[in-house]
Amino acid sequence: MQRRQTLQIAAAALTASALGSGLARAQEWPSRLIKVVVPFGPGGVADVTARIVAKQLAEQLHQSVIVENRPGAGGVVAGELVARAAPDGCTLLLMSNGTAVSEGLFKHLPFDPQKDFAPISTLGFFDLAIVVPANSRFKTLADLLAFARAHPDKLNLGTINAGSTQNLAAQLFKTTAGIRAQIVPFNGTGAVLTALRSGELDAAVEVLSPVMSQIRAGALRALAVMGEKRSPDLPQVPAVRESGGALASFNVASWNALAAPAKTPPAMLQRLNHEVVVALQSPEVIRSLTEINVQPRPGTPAQLAELLGAEIRRWGEVIKSAGIPRQ
Repeated sequence: MQRRQTLQIAAAALTASALGSGLARAQEWPSRLIKVVVPFGPGGVADVTARIVAKQLAEQLHQSVIVENRPGAGGVVAGELVARAAPDGCTLLLMSNGTAVSEGLFKHLPFDPQKDFAPISTLGFFDLAIVVPANSRFKTLADLLAFARAHPDKLNLGTINAGSTQNLAAQLFKTTAGIRAQIVPFNGTGAVLTALRSGELDAAVEVLSPVMSQIRAGALRALAVMGEKRSPDLPQVPAVRESGGALASFNVASWNALAAPAKTPPAMLQRLNHEVVVALQSPEVIRSLTEINVQPRPGTPAQLAELLGAEIRRWGEVIKSAGIPRQ
């Protein structure tokens, strides 16, 4: 009995020591420059979001926080770099829908999106929209759906490359609405918009932010947004789900989040989460993010883990049903 009690006391002491060590490291963090690895090139919504948040974190922590762009291979390059980084809170990954999509899109990943990263917090959510040229015959989403049902395979929906969030959102919209339409992938938003204006495409599915200026200028018209509710930037434009029927529960939005390498100490993750939540409550950050049509929305690590798992399941099913070959 005495030996068992001695072992229990020793085990408790070791646990307390480990927790204390983790807490000490969290209090000492950051001891050096913090790097946020972004799996996209400069200038996009994800990159700008990361830079806005990084700037605020630098002010809060009195430490340099930089953004390192590592585009390519569907986010695999950036993900592998962070998964293999030291779990010291100084190398973070900007997660996105792409992180979830990669699980179903690639045959072999050099990391497990759910096991090799420790979730910190969501940063923001942003809308996708169905847009048409200003002179389009389609004045409403109902017009577009009626045409597609009356003319199977005649409606051309443009997106950026196959397997992108936009492309998969278009696939999900098509199957949920029960229409037969051609999803036409292009190499970049610019190419999609050129094809749209030339009449090569009937409509396109794109992130709202990069097309907002053309919507405001009257060159494009948004028929609907794909999220849970109307965009505060386009309150007159309905959400797809307002069409009712099979589309009544339709809800697709893009998102960005922060994660660390999997073995990052829990106390440090709590500190990181706290700092991100504080940053996203800053009036300057809120203003800057809403200017690029991003709705700031922090959360807990558990909420981010749940979101990532749900997105992996959903997009995996879309990829399979659309017959998109795994790379």
